[in-house]
Amino acid sequence: MPDLDTQTPPVRDKVNLAEAFGGFDDRWSPKIAAELNGQLVKLAKVEGEFVWHAHADEDEMFLVVKGEMTLRLRDREVHLREGEFFVVPRGVEHQPVASEEAHILLFEPKATAHTGEVDDPLTVAVDDQPWI
Repeated sequence: MPDLDTQTPPVRDKVNLAEAFGGFDDRWSPKIAAELNGQLVKLAKVEGEFVWHAHADEDEMFLVVKGEMTLRLRDREVHLREGEFFVVPRGVEHQPVASEEAHILLFEPKATAHTGEVDDPLTVAVDDQPWI
């Protein structure tokens, strides 16, 4: 897959979220839906517990499109239902958790590493995150 800095994003009229989420089944493996101003819009299906991690230089937005999820922070938990979002500030350690499958939209800078500095079997390299 080409380097994201030189990759030309696909031109679209619109993205239908239901159709896009219907196009993949894997969990915790974001798919790139769009790019704007150095930011990526990613879609992911999540279920179970993800790895604790932080992003030293980037904020990360989680928007729940379908289902529910919890963002565990070291000092509290943030429960998100459909239509709700939360921005995890840069440097804040967090662990996404979903007891049942949830569909989420992530908004983050292109260079954001999937699991920050943590290397885990669930980690997906930035260059390996495919376009939907």
